Amino acid sequence: MDDATLTKAEDLLEYDFADRAILNRALTHASTAATRHESNERLEFLGDAVLGLVVCEFLHRNHPELLEGEMTKVKSAVVSRRICAEEARRLGLDQLLVLGKGMAAARELPSSVAAAVWESIIGALYVDGGLPVAEDFILTALKPRIEQAVRSGHHHNFKSVLQQVAQQRFGSTPVYSVLDEQGPDHAKCFEVGVTISGRSFQPRWGPNKKRAEQDAALAALEELDVAEVLDDGEIRVSD
Repeated sequence: MDDATLTKAEDLLEYDFADRAILNRALTHASTAATRHESNERLEFLGDAVLGLVVCEFLHRNHPELLEGEMTKVKSAVVSRRICAEEARRLGLDQLLVLGKGMAAARELPSSVAAAVWESIIGALYVDGGLPVAEDFILTALKPRIEQAVRSGHHHNFKSVLQQVAQQRFGSTPVYSVLDEQGPDHAKCFEVGVTISGRSFQPRWGPNKKRAEQDAALAALEELDVAEVLDDGEIRVSD
């Protein structure tokens, strides 16, 4: 890869590599590399792990209200292949990737390949500059997406929605009950169940009563086919 292309890549990344050979490898697809070790596949593998670590650490530090299952859903929403491919294309990294003749002739780069180059760049930044450099790159790109995933997945007022549904379908209002509580006083968790006109729904645990009630309401909405948790962690609520 010529110096002009490497310089363009550094300009897009706003980072100057101490070892440009790492950047060169990150932008070399296996279809054109002499050996698999000279392609970006190993850096992609590393970058995927660093990406997951940075997102999980951000959620752990900035959203102490989320439990591990909720953090998993948010992480899945923001580190998907689709998102990685979108970020690669947003920066134009997909246009800098060196490909074999067969792939280079394709009308559009497959999303899986575009996603892989973004992860390989993360791996390269980590190897060359360390975790702070990779973390800054990742969060600059994904922080808005992370916060949106947290809001859309976990900040719906499910109790309000369930109350409307209960009145329309049952002519009644939901009743919430604390079924169990565990843990020390300073870190107690609560299990809350909801009942509508004598019908009980799946209870849910939460780090406080308010959160447990919201999650119990969501469980009831799912059972009533009003809410659906999608594969990417988004929650869709229908009328």
